[in-house]
Amino acid sequence: MPLATKLEIKDTDFYPWLERELAVRAAHSCVETMAEFRRNARAITRTGQIKDRGGRHVKDDTRRIDDRSTYVLGWSNNDKIDALLDQAQSVQRRQQRVAADRRRLETALDKAIKRGQHIAALIGVDAYDEIDWRSMVNRIAALETEKRQLEESSKELERLTRRLNEVADEIAARETEQAEVQQEVGGTQSRLDNAQAALDAAERIVDEPECETALDHFAAIAERLTEPPRTPEECDDAERAAERALTELKERRADRQRRLGTRIVSQMGRFRAAYPVETNELDDSVAAADGYRELHRRLVEDDLPRFQQRFKDYLNTNTVRDIAMFQSELNKQRDLIRERIATINESLVGIDYNHGRYIRLEAQNTINTEIREFIAELRSCTDSVITGDDSDAYSEQKFIQVSRIIERFKGREGYTDADRKWTRQVTDVRNWFTFSASERWRENDEEYENYTDSGGKSGGQKEKLAYTILAASLAYQFKLEWGAVLSKTFRFAVIDEAFGRGSDESTRYALRLFRRLGLQLLIVTPLQKIHVIEPYVHSVGYVDNPTGSHSRLQTLTIEEYRARKRALSLVVEA
Repeated sequence: MPLATKLEIKDTDFYPWLERELAVRAAHSCVETMAEFRRNARAITRTGQIKDRGGRHVKDDTRRIDDRSTYVLGWSNNDKIDALLDQAQSVQRRQQRVAADRRRLETALDKAIKRGQHIAALIGVDAYDEIDWRSMVNRIAALETEKRQLEESSKELERLTRRLNEVADEIAARETEQAEVQQEVGGTQSRLDNAQAALDAAERIVDEPECETALDHFAAIAERLTEPPRTPEECDDAERAAERALTELKERRADRQRRLGTRIVSQMGRFRAAYPVETNELDDSVAAADGYRELHRRLVEDDLPRFQQRFKDYLNTNTVRDIAMFQSELNKQRDLIRERIATINESLVGIDYNHGRYIRLEAQNTINTEIREFIAELRSCTDSVITGDDSDAYSEQKFIQVSRIIERFKGREGYTDADRKWTRQVTDVRNWFTFSASERWRENDEEYENYTDSGGKSGGQKEKLAYTILAASLAYQFKLEWGAVLSKTFRFAVIDEAFGRGSDESTRYALRLFRRLGLQLLIVTPLQKIHVIEPYVHSVGYVDNPTGSHSRLQTLTIEEYRARKRALSLVVEA
């Protein structure tokens, strides 16, 4: 019977062509014996030996012919899935046995190490007496017992011992009394020395030439004393009291000076905030008072009205136009974000997020009140650039609007942190949008679900959404063409241990996306994910550090890796 007749062809538009191709390519006779095999020009046996035209014999022994995990044809893959699951369970059981053997060997190794440590400690002992602690303990106990027996057997010894203790207590009491007397004598001598030193210091002060002028202040100091001092100690107390009084007076006057200085600096700050251009070289300090006086003199003496037209021209030609350029730059960034979103969406259309559905990113204008008000204020400040209104009232109004925005950029007094936070928020154009992901049907482009965040989704759904957007972003960043095999664009990407924490399904989904992009991947992952990544890689680099000092790297092709894994499994089974 020809091999082609054993295949059942599904009724499709390609049925006639497929039937003809199979009749030509699979015209081998299915034979039972080697005699029939030799008789036919093209034949195949149950064991997988194939004979083709020209007498060429072929037989692939790299896998068993009845191994359903290698089957690729058929309308249903249930048998292949069951075979793969059985194979996976067998591998898992072998891994568990290997892990149990490893734990047993590690336990035995730890015990051997401890025994070796004990033996190494015993090597340094030269004699048994060095470690014979029981004999020493017994000797001490015997001596203590002998001492106790001697004390109990002699009354005279007991009396002498008691008397000896009494004499020792009496000696200790006398020594304590002696120490107290010596301390008292020492204190008296110390006071005497201090008094002599104070007397000498007072005599030196009185002998100094400046003392005659200092005597003029004695009357003012005497007024602060209730009564004149009579002893050196009272003199010291009077000196300290006078010093405290003078110090308090000095502090009160310094405090008043500080308050006045604070008021002056506050007024300077308000003045500089109102006129920043005129005071850009001045500081908010009392030391800069001369500069403010000079400015006041110029304001009084100079002819300021002649600068009015110059101010108006500067406002119209520079300030408002600078604000307009600033607004234009922000709008350019806003348009660039929209263009990037559109480019990424073009890539996302080519990715099946779910069967029959794809993902589209959407950017809506933010509902944040502060950002919307800031955009409106910028637009209002630049109206003059378009309308060309040159009236004085209009210029003054524009100046106030521009000044209000610049003051918040610089940070108003008392609101510095809040204004800094506001500036970061309103000038970051990314905050002008609210981003979401819309899952849509391909057939009619209707929305299936909208994701404003990943809340309420399972871990696998979050990972799948993240991988989809990542793949589209790579396509945009590297300007990749979907499905292109040969390209001059940069296609190398490194993926760290993120795959190790995700589910197997999401990992396979991501690898299929990256394969479609034609990326060259360097994947760093723990061993528990190798079975998922294996079908997508060409080589494996295994890194270990057995000694804790130096790491080792072994590079294998995927074929070598699989061969070694099969050999290891056979060794474990044996």
